Amino acid sequence: MKIKVNDTVLVITGEDKGKTGKVLKTIKSENKVVVEGINISKRHTKPRTTNDKGGIFDIEMPIHVSNVKLVDKKEAKKETKSTKAKVAKTEKTEKAQEVEKVDAKAKEPKKSTKKASK
Repeated sequence: MKIKVNDTVLVITGEDKGKTGKVLKTIKSENKVVVEGINISKRHTKPRTTNDKGGIFDIEMPIHVSNVKLVDKKEAKKETKSTKAKVAKTEKTEKAQEVEKVDAKAKEPKKSTKKASK
């Protein structure tokens, strides 16, 4: 496994696609890594001692190594900005196309379906 602890990685597939984070832990036997702020899950716990508090906590779950890509810190910033710009640009064009379709339907004259009587 090429990814080590404290490396910066970019998530390339899954729910957190496009996010970057620091590797906190590697699990070599399962080929998984735990990335800071990625693949968050809720953990319900009971208090085990009188001083301990129970509750619902957010914890990072492991993600498979094939779903992350090793990047430098400089490259990570560039890639996340460009992906956000691409998504915003495609959303704007889709909205513009929808508006054009609605305008085209409104401008079309209605054809009468009644037949002329003789």
